[in-house]
Amino acid sequence: MSSRRQEFVAQLTLALPILGGQLAQTANGFVDTLMAGRVSANDLAAVAVGASIWVPLYLFMTGVLMSATPILSRHLGGEAYHRINPLAQQGIWLAMGLGVLSALILRSIAPVLVWMDVDPAIRPMVTGYLDALSWGMPGAALMLAMRSYTEAMNHTRPVLLFSVMGLLINIPSNYVLIYGKLGFPAMGGVGCGWATSLVMWSMALMMLIYTHRHPVYLHAPLNLRQRHFEVPSLGYMLRLGLPVGLTIFFEVSIFAVIALLIGSLGAQTVASHQIALNFTSLIFMIPLSFAIAATVRVGHARGRNDQISLRHAVQVAHMITLAVGVVASLSLVLARHWIPHIYTDNQNVIELASYLLLFAALYQISDALQVCSNGCLRGFEDTGWPMIMTLFAYWGVGLPLGYALGLTDLFGDPMGPAGFWIGLVAGLTTAAVLLGWRLKWRMRQPLPATTDTSPKPQQAA
Repeated sequence: MSSRRQEFVAQLTLALPILGGQLAQTANGFVDTLMAGRVSANDLAAVAVGASIWVPLYLFMTGVLMSATPILSRHLGGEAYHRINPLAQQGIWLAMGLGVLSALILRSIAPVLVWMDVDPAIRPMVTGYLDALSWGMPGAALMLAMRSYTEAMNHTRPVLLFSVMGLLINIPSNYVLIYGKLGFPAMGGVGCGWATSLVMWSMALMMLIYTHRHPVYLHAPLNLRQRHFEVPSLGYMLRLGLPVGLTIFFEVSIFAVIALLIGSLGAQTVASHQIALNFTSLIFMIPLSFAIAATVRVGHARGRNDQISLRHAVQVAHMITLAVGVVASLSLVLARHWIPHIYTDNQNVIELASYLLLFAALYQISDALQVCSNGCLRGFEDTGWPMIMTLFAYWGVGLPLGYALGLTDLFGDPMGPAGFWIGLVAGLTTAAVLLGWRLKWRMRQPLPATTDTSPKPQQAA
Protein backbone atom coordinates (compact mmCIF):
# COMPACT_ATOMS: atom_id res chain seq x y z
CA MET A 1 0.00 0.00 0.00
CA SER A 2 1.41 3.42 -0.96
CA SER A 3 2.22 5.89 1.80
CA ARG A 4 -0.44 8.32 0.59
CA ARG A 5 -3.07 5.61 0.59
CA GLN A 6 -2.01 4.61 4.10
CA GLU A 7 -2.31 8.23 5.16
CA PHE A 8 -5.77 8.45 3.60
CA VAL A 9 -6.93 5.35 5.49
CA ALA A 10 -5.42 6.67 8.73
CA GLN A 11 -7.17 10.04 8.43
CA LEU A 12 -10.46 8.43 7.46
CA THR A 13 -10.24 6.06 10.45
CA LEU A 14 -9.61 9.00 12.77
CA ALA A 15 -12.17 11.40 11.31
CA LEU A 16 -15.31 9.28 10.90
CA PRO A 17 -15.82 8.52 14.63
CA ILE A 18 -15.18 12.21 15.40
CA LEU A 19 -17.85 13.17 12.86
CA GLY A 20 -20.31 10.68 14.34
CA GLY A 21 -19.65 12.03 17.82
CA GLN A 22 -20.25 15.60 16.70
CA LEU A 23 -23.54 14.66 15.06
CA ALA A 24 -24.65 12.85 18.23
CA GLN A 25 -23.84 15.92 20.33
CA THR A 26 -25.76 18.13 17.90
CA ALA A 27 -28.72 15.78 18.29
CA ASN A 28 -28.69 16.56 22.03
CA GLY A 29 -29.51 20.19 21.27
CA PHE A 30 -32.27 19.12 18.88
CA VAL A 31 -33.78 16.86 21.57
CA ASP A 32 -33.66 19.63 24.18
CA THR A 33 -35.40 22.07 21.82
CA LEU A 34 -38.05 19.55 20.79
CA MET A 35 -38.92 18.36 24.32
CA ALA A 36 -38.87 21.81 25.94
CA GLY A 37 -41.05 23.18 23.14
CA ARG A 38 -43.75 20.64 23.98
CA VAL A 39 -44.11 22.20 27.45
CA SER A 40 -44.63 25.83 26.43
CA ALA A 41 -43.28 28.58 24.20
CA ASN A 42 -41.68 30.19 27.27
CA ASP A 43 -39.78 27.01 28.13
CA LEU A 44 -38.57 26.73 24.55
CA ALA A 45 -37.48 30.38 24.54
CA ALA A 46 -35.66 29.94 27.87
CA VAL A 47 -33.69 26.95 26.58
CA ALA A 48 -32.88 28.82 23.34
CA VAL A 49 -31.63 31.92 25.18
CA GLY A 50 -29.69 29.79 27.65
CA ALA A 51 -28.06 27.83 24.82
CA SER A 52 -26.98 31.09 23.15
CA ILE A 53 -25.00 31.81 26.34
CA TRP A 54 -23.53 28.46 27.38
CA VAL A 55 -22.73 27.03 23.93
CA PRO A 56 -20.18 29.79 23.07
CA LEU A 57 -18.54 29.17 26.47
CA TYR A 58 -18.40 25.45 25.73
CA LEU A 59 -16.92 26.07 22.27
CA PHE A 60 -14.31 28.39 23.76
CA MET A 61 -13.34 25.64 26.22
CA THR A 62 -13.20 23.18 23.33
CA GLY A 63 -10.78 25.41 21.45
CA VAL A 64 -8.48 25.99 24.41
CA LEU A 65 -8.35 22.30 25.32
CA MET A 66 -7.56 21.31 21.73
CA SER A 67 -4.02 22.47 22.53
CA ALA A 68 -3.30 19.17 24.27
CA THR A 69 -3.85 17.15 21.07
CA PRO A 70 -0.84 18.36 19.01
CA ILE A 71 1.44 18.35 22.07
CA LEU A 72 0.54 14.76 22.97
CA SER A 73 0.65 13.71 19.31
CA ARG A 74 4.18 15.09 18.91
CA HIS A 75 5.43 13.18 21.96
CA LEU A 76 3.66 9.99 20.89
CA GLY A 77 5.19 10.29 17.42
CA GLY A 78 8.60 10.66 19.04
CA GLU A 79 7.87 7.65 21.30
CA ALA A 80 8.39 9.82 24.39
CA TYR A 81 5.81 7.73 26.26
CA HIS A 82 7.12 8.74 29.69
CA ARG A 83 5.86 12.29 29.03
CA ILE A 84 2.30 11.36 28.08
CA ASN A 85 0.94 10.93 31.62
CA PRO A 86 2.37 14.25 32.93
CA LEU A 87 1.25 16.18 29.83
CA ALA A 88 -2.23 14.62 29.74
CA GLN A 89 -2.61 15.59 33.40
CA GLN A 90 -1.77 19.21 32.58
CA GLY A 91 -4.67 19.10 30.13
CA ILE A 92 -6.92 17.84 32.93
CA TRP A 93 -5.77 20.59 35.31
CA LEU A 94 -6.45 23.19 32.62
CA ALA A 95 -9.85 21.62 31.94
CA MET A 96 -10.85 21.75 35.61
CA GLY A 97 -9.91 25.41 35.83
CA LEU A 98 -11.88 26.28 32.70
CA GLY A 99 -14.84 24.16 33.79
CA VAL A 100 -15.11 25.83 37.20
CA LEU A 101 -14.67 29.29 35.65
CA SER A 102 -17.42 28.58 33.12
CA ALA A 103 -19.71 27.33 35.88
CA LEU A 104 -19.18 30.54 37.88
CA ILE A 105 -19.92 32.66 34.80
CA LEU A 106 -23.18 30.78 34.12
CA ARG A 107 -24.26 31.20 37.76
CA SER A 108 -23.66 34.96 37.56
CA ILE A 109 -25.56 35.62 34.35
CA ALA A 110 -28.70 37.33 35.74
CA PRO A 111 -27.41 40.94 35.25
CA VAL A 112 -26.50 40.10 31.65
CA LEU A 113 -30.07 38.98 30.96
CA VAL A 114 -31.32 42.37 32.17
CA TRP A 115 -28.74 44.15 30.00
CA MET A 116 -29.77 42.01 26.99
CA ASP A 117 -33.39 43.03 27.64
CA VAL A 118 -34.52 39.40 27.79
CA ASP A 119 -38.26 39.07 28.35
CA PRO A 120 -38.84 39.30 32.15
CA ALA A 121 -41.33 36.42 31.88
CA ILE A 122 -38.60 33.93 30.96
CA ARG A 123 -35.63 35.31 32.94
CA PRO A 124 -36.22 33.02 35.97
CA MET A 125 -36.37 30.01 33.64
CA VAL A 126 -33.16 31.05 31.87
CA THR A 127 -31.27 31.53 35.15
CA GLY A 128 -32.65 28.24 36.49
CA TYR A 129 -31.63 26.42 33.31
CA LEU A 130 -28.09 27.89 33.37
CA ASP A 131 -27.68 27.28 37.13
CA ALA A 132 -28.57 23.61 36.61
CA LEU A 133 -26.32 23.29 33.58
CA SER A 134 -23.39 25.01 35.32
CA TRP A 135 -22.90 21.92 37.52
CA GLY A 136 -22.03 19.94 34.40
CA MET A 137 -19.42 22.31 32.93
CA PRO A 138 -16.46 20.81 34.86
CA GLY A 139 -17.57 17.39 33.61
CA ALA A 140 -17.76 18.70 30.04
CA ALA A 141 -14.25 20.16 30.36
CA LEU A 142 -12.91 16.87 31.74
CA MET A 143 -14.47 15.01 28.79
CA LEU A 144 -12.79 17.44 26.36
CA ALA A 145 -9.39 16.89 28.01
CA MET A 146 -9.83 13.11 27.82
CA ARG A 147 -10.93 13.47 24.21
CA SER A 148 -7.63 15.20 23.36
CA TYR A 149 -5.76 12.35 25.01
CA THR A 150 -7.59 9.58 23.14
CA GLU A 151 -7.48 11.43 19.79
CA ALA A 152 -3.73 11.89 20.14
CA MET A 153 -3.49 8.12 20.72
CA ASN A 154 -5.06 7.55 17.26
CA HIS A 155 -8.12 6.07 18.99
CA THR A 156 -11.26 8.10 18.27
CA ARG A 157 -13.93 5.39 18.56
CA PRO A 158 -14.76 6.21 22.21
CA VAL A 159 -15.59 9.79 21.12
CA LEU A 160 -18.38 8.34 18.97
CA LEU A 161 -19.38 5.66 21.48
CA PHE A 162 -19.81 7.97 24.45
CA SER A 163 -21.45 10.74 22.42
CA VAL A 164 -24.12 8.26 21.35
CA MET A 165 -24.45 6.96 24.91
CA GLY A 166 -24.77 10.56 26.10
CA LEU A 167 -27.66 11.06 23.68
CA LEU A 168 -29.31 7.87 24.97
CA ILE A 169 -28.97 9.18 28.53
CA ASN A 170 -30.24 12.64 27.58
CA ILE A 171 -33.57 11.54 26.10
CA PRO A 172 -34.99 9.67 29.16
CA SER A 173 -33.40 12.20 31.57
CA ASN A 174 -35.17 15.02 29.75
CA TYR A 175 -38.42 13.08 29.84
CA VAL A 176 -38.20 12.48 33.58
CA LEU A 177 -37.03 15.96 34.60
CA ILE A 178 -38.94 18.14 32.13
CA TYR A 179 -42.33 16.46 32.54
CA GLY A 180 -41.99 15.24 36.14
CA LYS A 181 -41.85 11.43 36.14
CA LEU A 182 -40.64 8.80 38.63
CA GLY A 183 -41.41 11.08 41.57
CA PHE A 184 -39.43 14.08 40.27
CA PRO A 185 -41.19 17.47 40.00
CA ALA A 186 -41.96 18.79 36.51
CA MET A 187 -39.20 21.35 35.91
CA GLY A 188 -39.91 22.30 32.28
CA GLY A 189 -36.96 23.91 30.52
CA VAL A 190 -34.91 23.92 33.74
CA GLY A 191 -34.99 20.13 33.61
CA CYS A 192 -33.04 20.31 30.33
CA GLY A 193 -30.19 21.93 32.26
CA TRP A 194 -30.07 19.16 34.86
CA ALA A 195 -30.29 16.48 32.16
CA THR A 196 -27.42 18.08 30.23
CA SER A 197 -25.29 18.20 33.40
CA LEU A 198 -25.98 14.51 33.97
CA VAL A 199 -24.93 13.74 30.39
CA MET A 200 -21.72 15.78 30.70
CA TRP A 201 -20.56 13.98 33.86
CA SER A 202 -21.68 10.56 32.57
CA MET A 203 -19.60 10.96 29.41
CA ALA A 204 -16.56 12.14 31.39
CA LEU A 205 -16.72 9.25 33.84
CA MET A 206 -17.26 6.68 31.07
CA MET A 207 -14.22 8.04 29.23
CA LEU A 208 -12.10 7.88 32.39
CA ILE A 209 -13.07 4.24 33.00
CA TYR A 210 -12.57 3.31 29.35
CA THR A 211 -9.09 4.83 29.07
CA HIS A 212 -8.10 3.17 32.35
CA ARG A 213 -9.18 -0.32 31.26
CA HIS A 214 -8.72 -0.54 27.47
CA PRO A 215 -5.43 -2.14 26.32
CA VAL A 216 -4.89 0.38 23.51
CA TYR A 217 -3.64 2.88 26.13
CA LEU A 218 -1.19 0.53 27.89
CA HIS A 219 1.94 1.84 26.15
CA ALA A 220 1.21 5.41 27.32
CA PRO A 221 -1.30 5.13 30.18
CA LEU A 222 -2.95 7.98 32.05
CA ASN A 223 -2.29 7.26 35.72
CA LEU A 224 -3.98 9.81 37.99
CA ARG A 225 -2.48 8.22 41.10
CA GLN A 226 0.89 9.63 40.03
CA ARG A 227 0.00 13.30 40.10
CA HIS A 228 1.98 15.82 38.07
CA PHE A 229 1.63 19.59 38.11
CA GLU A 230 4.00 21.38 35.73
CA VAL A 231 3.48 25.12 35.57
CA PRO A 232 5.59 25.63 32.38
CA SER A 233 3.73 22.87 30.51
CA LEU A 234 0.38 24.13 31.75
CA GLY A 235 1.28 27.66 30.67
CA TYR A 236 2.37 26.44 27.24
CA MET A 237 -0.95 24.61 26.73
CA LEU A 238 -2.86 27.73 27.70
CA ARG A 239 -0.72 29.91 25.46
CA LEU A 240 -1.26 27.50 22.57
CA GLY A 241 -4.96 26.92 23.18
CA LEU A 242 -6.15 30.44 23.96
CA PRO A 243 -5.82 31.64 20.33
CA VAL A 244 -7.78 28.58 19.17
CA GLY A 245 -10.56 29.30 21.66
CA LEU A 246 -10.65 32.94 20.60
CA THR A 247 -10.70 31.95 16.92
CA ILE A 248 -13.78 29.79 17.51
CA PHE A 249 -15.35 32.63 19.50
CA PHE A 250 -14.72 35.10 16.65
CA GLU A 251 -16.40 32.75 14.19
CA VAL A 252 -19.41 32.07 16.42
CA SER A 253 -19.82 35.72 17.33
CA ILE A 254 -19.83 36.96 13.74
CA PHE A 255 -22.82 34.74 12.95
CA ALA A 256 -24.58 36.03 16.07
CA VAL A 257 -23.94 39.64 15.04
CA ILE A 258 -25.20 38.97 11.50
CA ALA A 259 -28.38 37.43 12.95
CA LEU A 260 -28.93 40.56 15.06
CA LEU A 261 -28.35 42.89 12.07
CA ILE A 262 -30.70 40.88 9.86
CA GLY A 263 -33.31 40.97 12.65
CA SER A 264 -34.47 44.39 11.46
CA LEU A 265 -35.49 42.91 8.08
CA GLY A 266 -38.41 40.87 9.42
CA ALA A 267 -39.19 37.45 10.86
CA GLN A 268 -39.35 35.63 7.51
CA THR A 269 -35.91 36.93 6.51
CA VAL A 270 -34.46 35.85 9.86
CA ALA A 271 -36.04 32.41 9.51
CA SER A 272 -34.62 31.95 5.99
CA HIS A 273 -31.16 33.00 7.14
CA GLN A 274 -31.34 30.64 10.11
CA ILE A 275 -32.37 27.68 7.94
CA ALA A 276 -29.45 28.20 5.55
CA LEU A 277 -27.03 28.71 8.44
CA ASN A 278 -28.22 25.68 10.42
CA PHE A 279 -27.98 23.29 7.49
CA THR A 280 -24.55 24.50 6.38
CA SER A 281 -23.34 24.25 9.99
CA LEU A 282 -24.16 20.53 9.88
CA ILE A 283 -22.19 20.15 6.63
CA PHE A 284 -19.24 22.01 8.20
CA MET A 285 -18.79 19.18 10.71
CA ILE A 286 -17.40 16.96 7.91
CA PRO A 287 -14.32 19.06 7.01
CA LEU A 288 -13.92 19.98 10.70
CA SER A 289 -13.63 16.28 11.61
CA PHE A 290 -10.91 15.78 9.01
CA ALA A 291 -9.14 18.91 10.26
CA ILE A 292 -9.00 17.41 13.76
CA ALA A 293 -7.59 14.19 12.27
CA ALA A 294 -4.99 16.25 10.37
CA THR A 295 -3.88 17.86 13.64
CA VAL A 296 -3.11 14.43 15.06
CA ARG A 297 -1.35 13.14 11.95
CA VAL A 298 0.80 16.28 11.57
CA GLY A 299 1.73 16.09 15.27
CA HIS A 300 2.79 12.44 14.97
CA ALA A 301 4.92 13.14 11.87
CA ARG A 302 6.62 16.07 13.62
CA GLY A 303 7.37 13.87 16.61
CA ARG A 304 9.08 11.35 14.33
CA ASN A 305 10.92 14.13 12.47
CA ASP A 306 9.49 12.56 9.31
CA GLN A 307 9.34 15.25 6.63
CA ILE A 308 7.85 12.91 3.99
CA SER A 309 5.02 11.73 6.26
CA LEU A 310 4.39 15.33 7.30
CA ARG A 311 4.04 16.41 3.67
CA HIS A 312 1.75 13.47 2.92
CA ALA A 313 -0.44 14.23 5.96
CA VAL A 314 -0.96 17.83 4.83
CA GLN A 315 -1.52 16.89 1.18
CA VAL A 316 -4.00 14.11 1.94
CA ALA A 317 -5.92 16.30 4.38
CA HIS A 318 -6.30 19.00 1.74
CA MET A 319 -7.29 16.49 -0.95
CA ILE A 320 -10.02 15.06 1.30
CA THR A 321 -11.40 18.43 2.41
CA LEU A 322 -11.27 19.79 -1.16
CA ALA A 323 -13.35 16.81 -2.30
CA VAL A 324 -15.75 17.35 0.61
CA GLY A 325 -16.08 21.03 -0.31
CA VAL A 326 -16.79 20.28 -3.98
CA VAL A 327 -19.40 17.62 -3.15
CA ALA A 328 -21.04 19.89 -0.54
CA SER A 329 -21.16 22.79 -2.99
CA LEU A 330 -22.75 20.74 -5.77
CA SER A 331 -25.19 19.10 -3.34
CA LEU A 332 -26.38 22.47 -2.04
CA VAL A 333 -26.97 23.74 -5.57
CA LEU A 334 -28.94 20.63 -6.55
CA ALA A 335 -30.90 20.26 -3.29
CA ARG A 336 -31.45 23.92 -2.37
CA HIS A 337 -35.19 23.81 -3.17
CA TRP A 338 -36.09 20.87 -0.93
CA ILE A 339 -33.72 21.49 2.02
CA PRO A 340 -35.90 24.31 3.48
CA HIS A 341 -38.91 21.96 3.50
CA ILE A 342 -37.19 20.06 6.34
CA TYR A 343 -37.65 23.16 8.52
CA THR A 344 -40.85 24.92 7.39
CA ASP A 345 -43.83 24.91 5.05
CA ASN A 346 -43.90 28.73 4.68
CA GLN A 347 -43.46 29.29 0.95
CA ASN A 348 -41.87 32.75 1.28
CA VAL A 349 -39.30 31.44 3.77
CA ILE A 350 -38.59 28.42 1.53
CA GLU A 351 -37.96 30.62 -1.53
CA LEU A 352 -35.58 32.97 0.28
CA ALA A 353 -33.74 30.14 2.03
CA SER A 354 -33.29 28.38 -1.32
CA TYR A 355 -31.77 31.58 -2.71
CA LEU A 356 -29.40 31.97 0.25
CA LEU A 357 -28.25 28.36 -0.07
CA LEU A 358 -26.78 29.30 -3.47
CA PHE A 359 -24.41 31.70 -1.70
CA ALA A 360 -23.67 29.02 0.89
CA ALA A 361 -22.66 26.72 -1.96
CA LEU A 362 -20.10 29.31 -3.10
CA TYR A 363 -18.07 29.18 0.10
CA GLN A 364 -18.08 25.42 0.79
CA ILE A 365 -14.68 24.90 -0.85
CA SER A 366 -13.11 27.93 0.86
CA ASP A 367 -14.58 26.91 4.20
CA ALA A 368 -13.29 23.35 3.88
CA LEU A 369 -9.78 24.49 2.90
CA GLN A 370 -9.51 27.13 5.63
CA VAL A 371 -10.53 24.74 8.42
CA CYS A 372 -8.13 22.11 7.02
CA SER A 373 -5.21 24.57 6.96
CA ASN A 374 -6.07 25.64 10.49
CA GLY A 375 -6.10 22.01 11.65
CA CYS A 376 -2.69 21.36 10.06
CA LEU A 377 -1.28 24.52 11.66
CA ARG A 378 -2.52 23.33 15.06
CA GLY A 379 -0.52 20.17 14.42
CA PHE A 380 2.52 22.44 14.03
CA GLU A 381 1.50 24.07 17.36
CA ASP A 382 1.08 27.31 15.40
CA THR A 383 -2.02 29.15 16.66
CA GLY A 384 -1.14 32.81 17.20
CA TRP A 385 -0.92 34.02 13.61
CA PRO A 386 -3.86 31.88 12.46
CA MET A 387 -5.98 33.63 15.09
CA ILE A 388 -4.96 37.06 13.76
CA MET A 389 -5.61 35.97 10.18
CA THR A 390 -9.08 34.61 10.91
CA LEU A 391 -9.94 37.69 12.98
CA PHE A 392 -9.01 39.89 10.01
CA ALA A 393 -10.89 37.67 7.55
CA TYR A 394 -14.12 37.52 9.58
CA TRP A 395 -14.23 40.96 11.17
CA GLY A 396 -12.04 42.97 8.79
CA VAL A 397 -13.41 41.62 5.50
CA GLY A 398 -16.53 39.47 5.91
CA LEU A 399 -18.66 41.51 8.30
CA PRO A 400 -17.90 45.04 6.95
CA LEU A 401 -18.48 43.93 3.35
CA GLY A 402 -21.65 42.07 4.32
CA TYR A 403 -22.99 45.08 6.19
CA ALA A 404 -22.18 47.44 3.30
CA LEU A 405 -23.86 45.17 0.76
CA GLY A 406 -26.78 44.12 2.94
CA LEU A 407 -27.93 47.25 4.71
CA THR A 408 -26.40 50.28 2.96
CA ASP A 409 -26.51 51.78 -0.54
CA LEU A 410 -22.71 52.07 -0.72
CA PHE A 411 -22.57 49.56 -3.63
CA GLY A 412 -26.09 50.10 -4.95
CA ASP A 413 -29.44 49.08 -3.54
CA PRO A 414 -29.24 47.16 -0.23
CA MET A 415 -29.21 43.41 -0.89
CA GLY A 416 -30.57 42.32 2.50
CA PRO A 417 -29.42 38.90 3.77
CA ALA A 418 -27.80 38.04 0.42
CA GLY A 419 -25.31 40.86 1.04
CA PHE A 420 -24.24 39.31 4.34
CA TRP A 421 -23.80 35.91 2.68
CA ILE A 422 -21.61 37.48 0.00
CA GLY A 423 -19.60 38.94 2.87
CA LEU A 424 -19.27 35.44 4.36
CA VAL A 425 -18.01 34.13 1.01
CA ALA A 426 -15.39 36.90 0.90
CA GLY A 427 -14.36 36.42 4.54
CA LEU A 428 -13.97 32.65 4.34
CA THR A 429 -12.09 32.90 1.04
CA THR A 430 -9.73 35.42 2.60
CA ALA A 431 -9.20 33.08 5.56
CA ALA A 432 -8.48 30.17 3.20
CA VAL A 433 -5.86 32.18 1.28
CA LEU A 434 -4.14 33.58 4.39
CA LEU A 435 -4.08 30.29 6.29
CA GLY A 436 -2.94 28.43 3.17
CA TRP A 437 -0.07 30.89 2.82
CA ARG A 438 0.85 30.46 6.49
CA LEU A 439 0.81 26.66 6.15
CA LYS A 440 2.96 26.80 3.01
CA TRP A 441 5.47 28.95 4.89
CA ARG A 442 5.40 26.58 7.87
CA MET A 443 6.03 23.57 5.61
CA ARG A 444 9.23 25.19 4.34
CA GLN A 445 10.68 25.50 7.84
CA PRO A 446 13.11 22.72 8.82
CA LEU A 447 11.97 20.28 11.47
CA PRO A 448 14.01 20.24 14.71
CA ALA A 449 16.75 17.64 14.80
CA THR A 450 15.24 15.93 17.86
CA THR A 451 11.96 15.92 19.73
CA ASP A 452 12.07 17.18 23.30
CA THR A 453 11.56 14.08 25.40
CA SER A 454 12.99 15.32 28.68
CA PRO A 455 11.20 13.80 31.67
CA LYS A 456 12.12 16.68 33.95
CA PRO A 457 8.98 18.08 35.62
CA GLN A 458 10.09 21.66 35.25
CA GLN A 459 10.47 21.26 31.48
CA ALA A 460 7.76 22.87 29.38
CA ALA A 461 5.76 20.79 26.94
